[in-house]
Amino acid sequence: MLYPQRFTQFTREHADTVAALLCGLLLFLGWFALHLGALGLAFLLLPAAYVIGGYESAREGLTTLFKEKELDVDLLMIVAAIGAASLGLWRREYHLIIDGAILILIFAISGALEGYAMQRTERSIRSLMSLTPDTARVLHQGREEEVSITHLKVGDEIVVKPGELIPTDGIILSGYSTLNQAAITGESLPVEKTVGAEVFAGTLNGYGALQVKVHKPAQSSLIVRVIRLVEQAKTQAPPSQEFIDRFERGYAKVIVVAGILLATLPPFLWGWDWETTIYRALTFLVVASPCALMAAIMPTLLSGIANGARQGILFKNGAQLEKIGKVRAIAFDKTGTLTTGQVQVYKVISASEYTHADVLKAAASVESSSEHPIGKAIVQAASETVRVLAVPVESKLLNPKGDLNWVGAIQVQAIPGQGIVGIAQEQQVIVGNAVFVQKYVTNLPEELREMAQSLEQEGKTVVWVVKNPTSLAKRGGEVMGVIAIADEVRSQAAATITRLKKLGIEQIVMLTGDNQETAHSVAKAVGIDRVYAQLLPEDKLDVIRRLQQEYQTVAMVGDGINDAPALAQASVGIAMGISGSDVALETADIVLMADRLEKIAVAIHLGRRSQAIVKQNIFVALGFIILLLVGNFLGNINLPIGVIGHEGSTVLVTLSGLRLLK
Repeated sequence: MLYPQRFTQFTREHADTVAALLCGLLLFLGWFALHLGALGLAFLLLPAAYVIGGYESAREGLTTLFKEKELDVDLLMIVAAIGAASLGLWRREYHLIIDGAILILIFAISGALEGYAMQRTERSIRSLMSLTPDTARVLHQGREEEVSITHLKVGDEIVVKPGELIPTDGIILSGYSTLNQAAITGESLPVEKTVGAEVFAGTLNGYGALQVKVHKPAQSSLIVRVIRLVEQAKTQAPPSQEFIDRFERGYAKVIVVAGILLATLPPFLWGWDWETTIYRALTFLVVASPCALMAAIMPTLLSGIANGARQGILFKNGAQLEKIGKVRAIAFDKTGTLTTGQVQVYKVISASEYTHADVLKAAASVESSSEHPIGKAIVQAASETVRVLAVPVESKLLNPKGDLNWVGAIQVQAIPGQGIVGIAQEQQVIVGNAVFVQKYVTNLPEELREMAQSLEQEGKTVVWVVKNPTSLAKRGGEVMGVIAIADEVRSQAAATITRLKKLGIEQIVMLTGDNQETAHSVAKAVGIDRVYAQLLPEDKLDVIRRLQQEYQTVAMVGDGINDAPALAQASVGIAMGISGSDVALETADIVLMADRLEKIAVAIHLGRRSQAIVKQNIFVALGFIILLLVGNFLGNINLPIGVIGHEGSTVLVTLSGLRLLK
């Protein structure tokens, strides 16, 4: 029973290929029977070839005709093939029936090839789905219980043994191993993972057992988002394809009208006999049909999308593959994009009447509910080990056992790009940049200001901590201290900027809500000359609009919620797949699954290469159509040559588009 099941599955998944093969087989047998003089057998086999090879095209053509009141090339090809067969029966020139069957066959082959790129994308989706196991081992009261991954909840602790797939996204609580993340992020080598590292559903565990805390529900895991994005990519047509589709509908009507005129006027105008006239009209229908033009774009773009997915670059649709190749300017967010976003507390400086612990506890009280990287770093420093560098020796390590406690704030309000405010122990606590906290204090202490500026010049991000016991409307706050945050520049950032400049990107800028000193320090390290600092989300949006006025096609690369407006406004929004927020991933057009900036250059190359191939394909398609039309008008093209030339050009441009799969 196994082989019939496999055969049934194959025929269902590759129906167009099977139809083309059967059509070819029946055509060959019918031709052979005709050659032997077995007309009865030939007249059984050849109609079967017509039906099997042309059924899908006839169905689609008639559906378009009756439901959308439009003509398409599928119906034109069927009419031409049936016309050739009818003419062959009328003139008893049975080779014309063979010619019509050849037209059906080559049309079926080209249709199968056009669907090949789509099938590759669908196979990639199925392979991604197969990476996720159906069950997971959950630790419950010290025992392992196997449950469906659909029943996993955030906070559950699961066990992943060596050689098993990670069932859902999570954080390692204990254990050490190497994980193969190639299917998700495109990284060729296994990645070392230990306590505190994030793991992703669908990645393969190496030699070590891991205990993992569920970080996201299964339906929100990275791999599920990948599948959703790939499915979106294969269903949305790019603008160039939409234009070709509209052109095809109008062009098909012109071809029909021209075909009718060619089938009726020549006997009266030039004295042609009716058989020659009809034969030329049928040949015209074949050679003038824009099949090759229709196949010039989508196979190429789908191949580029599949190629990008294998390298950890997800294009949400073909339009973005087109646009990325035309980008002239790129704007980068700083934190989490040019930098790793894995920030940590570098230094705590307190005002004279407060301790470092006071500053951290106050800041952690409002940041404990924050998802911002800076907030997480402050909370981590307060809850684990408060590391204070370059401070008096007597400070050393505060609270080495990690039992620094604080009271969580209420009425917490985060202001993107500025800071956060909350009420803790009946006092308002404000954490944010200097501009923001000055709304709540009369003056910033000069000594602290100088220290903060010195740290910012070193490339550190500095946040101020203020408590305000007075009315919220009054500026009676008191500065408790400052916290310096260190964020490491991504190792590949500088090389990426250099590569983009070599690719001819005319303008590269950095957008950040951080202060000028920190922004310029990072920009200098990576080779960016134009910097916009201390920006709110709406300010980033305005910068993108100004860049678009100057450079037309602009890309924005970001990872956070505050980048979402700019990502949406940009001609091409590019999000970091691992560190990126859900909002950024949903808003962006392209996702870098491994957070590898150098893939931006790869995406641009893919976009430019796809556009070059599309232009080549369109040139070849139009060239074949023009040559065949001229040849038909001069009487040098018969139906078999017209079929081979027309459908051969369609196969040629389809195969040309599939080059991007490599």
